Order: sequence, then C-alpha cells, then structure tokens
Amino acid sequence: MLYDVRLRIAYRYYQPAAASRTVLRMAPREMAGQQTLNSRIDITPNPNYRLPGQDFFGNPTVEVAHDMRLDEIEFVFQGRIQRDTVDTSLDLSCSVADIGGELGGLRSISPASPHHFLGVSPRIAADPDIATFARATATPQMSTLDAVRAISRAIHDTFDFDPDATHVATTPLEAFQARRGVCQDYSHVMISALRALGIPAAYVSGFLRTEPPEGQPRLEGADAMHAWVRAWCGMENGWIEIDPTNNVLVSADHITVAFGRDYSDVAPVKGSLRSSGDQDTLHTVDVVPVS
Repeated sequence: MLYDVRLRIAYRYYQPAAASRTVLRMAPREMAGQQTLNSRIDITPNPNYRLPGQDFFGNPTVEVAHDMRLDEIEFVFQGRIQRDTVDTSLDLSCSVADIGGELGGLRSISPASPHHFLGVSPRIAADPDIATFARATATPQMSTLDAVRAISRAIHDTFDFDPDATHVATTPLEAFQARRGVCQDYSHVMISALRALGIPAAYVSGFLRTEPPEGQPRLEGADAMHAWVRAWCGMENGWIEIDPTNNVLVSADHITVAFGRDYSDVAPVKGSLRSSGDQDTLHTVDVVPVS
C-alpha cells in the first residue's frame, strides 16, 4: 500500500514562552516492509537550531531550539510511505516456559535486543494486579505467540475505548483498574502483562489507515497517532507486532514511526520551555491511501 501522511501538532501559549528546546519523533522509520519515499517536517516559526539524527533505538529524530518569544508553535510532518504486509502469522515460537532460556542464549545488547524490553521503564512498573491477570490469561505451556495473542484478545475484550477516561500521564495500573482508555493505555497494560510473563515487549507509535478497505470496519485510534505493541517471541519468530486496541496483528494498515520501552521513548514532541500559564494543543493526522 502507498500512503500520503500528514501529522500536525500545534501549541498556543496564553503567556508567551521565552525559549524552547524540543526533540521531534514524527517521521516514519525505515524497516522491513516499510519505505519512506519522501518526507519533510516544517516548523513554524523557523527554529534557531535544527539537527536531524537518530536516537538509541534508531528512530529518526529532529532536535530543535527556539531562542525567541513564542506565542504559538507548529510542527507538520508530510510524507509518502510504501507499506507492505509482512506475514508474522506462522508460529515458530518457543513456549512461554522456555522464553527465558532463549533469552539467556542471546548475548546482543544492540538497540533491537529484547533485553532492553524486559524490566521496568519510566512509564511501566512491575504491577502484581496486571501480573495476576497475565498469568490467568496465558499458561506456561502456550507458545509465546499464542500467549501474546491471548493477552491482546483479553485486553481488547474487557476494555472500553474511551478518549475521555485517561490522559497522557495515566499509569498502566489506573487504566487496568478502570478497564477504559485509548491506544496508549491498551499498549502500556499489554506491555506490563507480557513483561510479567518474561516476554520482552516494546511500545510502538505510528499511524493507522484512516479509511478502511471496502466492507471492513473502521479501526479505533485512526484520528491521532496510534500505538501498539512489539513482542519478542523467541529466536525463530523474533519480533512480531500486535495492536491490542483492535486485536489484530499489525499489517499494511499500520505505519511505524518509532519504538521504545514505553511512550516516554517515542513521544512525537518532547522537550522543555520557559513559560507560565495554560496552553492549547492541536493534534491531527491524515493517512490517505494513494490509488
């Protein structure tokens, strides 16, 4: 599939900000089944400093500095992306009971190493309630891929998609207890559950096709940047991606921007500024299939 994507994130400050330092993660990454054909990020007003690069996990970044008074600021990504389906349905994964042994035989600590995605991270702590839920849902005898699917299905079936129930700082436990939230909450809860089983799990941010194929229902989460889960299913299967909000394996409807341990590693706009008072935020996404 070929897509034209536009992401706009804008801020308006009630009291002008004196200065701003920002790291952007808005452009899709290059990966198997995904290629960026053209890409640009426009920033208004023009920054005093701009440096493209990559973070530890290989996600494209742009570092930006504004040394001026800011009443408002706008970041706009536009690009054309080729996205192909990568079949991850074949189950060659080890059992959940054996995943630790397979991890023990893996010595790499490269950015893609599953060892980075096993323990606690800034937004995800070890939680006994979520761990109990995970162990009741997936047994040690299950294949790791079946366990990942079972956790996704259980979260999807017991949670209500509710944009008003949570906010960006809601913890996985709060979302789990409420059984409500958005894609960030579904993904954080699932990552916490998988890590409790010893299955490495990463947080993925990206875009979701806005217009479904004819005859198929519209997926939840298509009006903003979306989130899903990347799980390591052993040496044979490697990494697979699954969307617990919609309970589907990730396919050509999903465009990956960044992955990390949790949302704090992949926030599209992250930084600091000197200001006081409130602000308004605007976040819009368009993902349009190209004929």
